[in-house]
Formats: sequence, structure tokens, C-alpha cells
Amino acid sequence: MKDSPAHFDIDVDGGIMRLVVSGDWRARFLKEIDERLRDFADDSVGRDIVIDMRGVERLDTAGAMVLQRTLYACDQRTERSKIVGANEAQSALMDQIKDHLAPCHIMPLHRNAFVAMTVRLGMGVENAYKAALELLSFIGLTLVTAFRVITQPRRMRWTSTVHHMEEAGLDAIPIIGLMSFLIGAVVAFMGAKILRLFNADIFTVELVGIAVLREFGVLLTAILIAGRSGSAFTAQIGSMKIREEIDAMRVLGIDPMEALVLPRVIALVIMLPAIAFIAAVLGIIGGALVAASAMDISLALFSARFQETIIINHFWAGMIKAPFFAFVIAVIGCFQGMEVEGSAESLGQRTTLSVVQALFLVIVLDAFFAMFFLEIDF
Repeated sequence: MKDSPAHFDIDVDGGIMRLVVSGDWRARFLKEIDERLRDFADDSVGRDIVIDMRGVERLDTAGAMVLQRTLYACDQRTERSKIVGANEAQSALMDQIKDHLAPCHIMPLHRNAFVAMTVRLGMGVENAYKAALELLSFIGLTLVTAFRVITQPRRMRWTSTVHHMEEAGLDAIPIIGLMSFLIGAVVAFMGAKILRLFNADIFTVELVGIAVLREFGVLLTAILIAGRSGSAFTAQIGSMKIREEIDAMRVLGIDPMEALVLPRVIALVIMLPAIAFIAAVLGIIGGALVAASAMDISLALFSARFQETIIINHFWAGMIKAPFFAFVIAVIGCFQGMEVEGSAESLGQRTTLSVVQALFLVIVLDAFFAMFFLEIDF
């Protein structure tokens, strides 16, 4: 028997529009009528319709979907809209399709630009508020897990922790050391050009010492670690989330917070102060070499001046900040990895968010510590 293509007629009966459908309503026949059916749905928004299916010969999920889409028209119909004339099999298929209609949002064609900007700003603030609450909740869960592991040391995964100490810490030393050495050299060179105008070349020692010990050593180390190790944490955990390995761990009774998050956090909290110390030492060496080559300040004079004028408080001001930076970077990296939703696109977005949020919070924390140390004269 030859298939008759899908067809529909429109009739108005007592204020209710009647859509009489007939023929073969399968995917292969819908292309020709889909545009006219969408136009009908748009034109009939706000009015009730009845779809008469007595003439339908065949129906598949695609046909049922377009008919249900037309019937509901983005929830613009009342309860008077309905389907009649469908046989038992067709009715069952239509009921199954009903719960799978794609949501649609009807937006006005012309919106005030100021209103649109305000709406977007409000949505941004709301999303930021929700993200902050979720992050605080994750931090609390991390601290609870850490307390549980401290009270039950046998739960601690030392092998994983040492592995991440090497991967996130030791392997980062070459690039961080080179960067710190060059930063120290640049600070010394730029400072010397200004101080030479006042015949105060010798104060380059204080400039390099204070800047590197208090700020540049630990801050630039944290920034590089956030871009290198924080993003790696997100990518590693996010990849496991995509492959459903984390779900499998839960099924096996393994807590992902203990197995994945806590070892990374502890590893970074231990390693970042050590790396920041190495960075500070190399930064001072870079400044000393520039002072010796460009300003005739010998290494012996630089060392003696450094010991006389740089107090230990400058060193501790930098080191105190390091564990806090490390905790923030590690927690955000793991949190964003846990938030990956199962696609490569989501993984890329979360990795970017991890780096951006970590850098933002590191700089905010650094500003907080700077003001705090200023207030207590440390």
C-alpha cells in the first residue's frame, strides 16, 4: 500500500481551532509540513486547539513530538486544548512524548536595552551568589573530611599525597625558579635606574629584598601554580567525572573527597611554601647578580647590606600567606573538577573557571594580608 504523506486542515468550531491531521506522520514525511505547522502554532498562540487524529494512518516519535509541540505551544494553551480520535497505541506514544518536550522561553521581540542590561546584571549577581555558596559548602566538606582523616590516620592516602607533591610541586620548580630569578633581576634593574637619579643605588638591596620576600616570591609562585597545578586538578577530576569513575568509586564505597580531593589539597599546602621559599631565594640571587653587574655593588656588599637592613618579618610575611594561597588554589581546582557535567565542553569551561577564580581569590587574599600586616605593623 502506498503511503500517503502527512497532511492537516484547519477548521474553526465555536471559537476553538480544530486541526484535522491525516496520512503518514512519520519522520520521512514531516519535512514538507513542519514549517507550516510551526507557523500555525505561532499564529494560534493564546487560542485553544483540538487536534483530530482520526485520519492518521501511521505515527512515530517524530510525528508525536511535532503534534505535542503544536498542542502545547510553549504552555500557551489552556486545559480546553486536547487530542481526540487517537487509537490506544497512538495515545500511549503521545503520553510518552509529553514529558520529553524541549523547554522553550518566549522573549519579547523588542526589549529596552537598559532593562535587558539590568536583567543580565541581576542574573550575574545571582549566579555569583550561588557559586559562592557552593564553593563555601565544598570548603566545609573538605575541612570535615580533613578532620575525619586526622582523627583516623589510617584513612590517609599517603601514596597519593606524595605523588601529587611531586607532580604539583617538585615538577613546577624549574619554571617557577626561572621566573623568580628573572623577576628579581628586572626589579633590581628598574629600581636601579630610578634610584641612580638620587645617588641612592645602594637602596636597591632593600628594594629587591622587601619586594621579593614579601610579595613577588609567594604571589607569582601562587599565580603560576594556579595556572599549572590548579587547572591540572580540574582536568584530572573532570575527566574522571566524564568517564563516570567517580560514580564507580562511590558504588565501591570509596569517598571521592578522601581519595581525590584531600591528597591534592594537603600536597599543595605542603609544597607551595617550600616552592615560594625557593622562588624568593632565586629572586634575591637574580637581583644580586644585576646589582653586581650593573651598579658595581659586589655580591659581598649586597649580602652584608641585605643582612643589616632586611628583617626576618619580611620573610615571614610572605611565608604566612603561602598555605592560604595553596588551600584556595587546590580547593577551587578540585571543586570545579567535581562540577564537570559530562562533556568536553563542560570540562573546558570548568578548567577556565578554575584558573580565573583561583587567581582572583589569590589576589584578594594577598590584598587582605597586605592591609592586615600594615595595621599590625608587621
